[in-house]
Amino acid sequence: MSAAHHLHSAIHLPMHVANLVCVRAGKVMPFTRDEMSAIDKAPIAAPVTVNFMGLTTDEQADRKHHGGPLKAVHQMPTATYEKINTEFDLKVRIGTLGENLTTEAVDGLPEMDESNVCIGDVYQYGGQYGDDKINGEDSVQLRIVQPRRPCYKINDQIGQFTKVPNIAAWVSKQGISGWYFQVVRDGMIQADVPVYLVERPYPFATLETLWELSNAKEKFDADIIEPWLAIECLEESWKKVLAKKVKRG
Repeated sequence: MSAAHHLHSAIHLPMHVANLVCVRAGKVMPFTRDEMSAIDKAPIAAPVTVNFMGLTTDEQADRKHHGGPLKAVHQMPTATYEKINTEFDLKVRIGTLGENLTTEAVDGLPEMDESNVCIGDVYQYGGQYGDDKINGEDSVQLRIVQPRRPCYKINDQIGQFTKVPNIAAWVSKQGISGWYFQVVRDGMIQADVPVYLVERPYPFATLETLWELSNAKEKFDADIIEPWLAIECLEESWKKVLAKKVKRG
């Protein structure tokens, strides 16, 4: 059984799945098209408070499309950069595309990515595991509520340094742009702490599957789509997309 498959079989929670290796936040600065953006995130050394809106030191220029309770914290696998750099022969560095958290896998488990994290997963960043429970008063708990939709700012951010057209469309096609968390429990977050998977209510609901269903040209039987529509924490715009994928008649 592969490690990735192991995460979707009957697993004993909580489970130490990764370590948090970097926390990043951005300041709003002048960006392309006479706009402002905080897409470029710099590492933070000291612990930072996380509340329902996200990291208190992190800024978003475009509050309509970024930030808020259902986009409070963003995580993206480092492999995203490797894929972009390989595909387009670039040297885009980690942190360029707006993620707050970067993790590394432990114990031979797969890296956290779109194929093995699920909508509804709750992860705890920090604390210590012992006696089948996690201790950690200041640690943060975050729930995955939606993937990230790549926007034109990815094009502009990378395009400032290269002449590659529409990387966002390619990233979108690959489904590799990470995910957004809702904050379940406020607290402090810092690098070099363990990451525990503490809840997995919807083991079928990987981000990879959600991306494939949402972007498919064909329609699906109701029994494939309806379990997704019943996921209370899935952000509404994704449910609207999925609801249109049900075969009628």
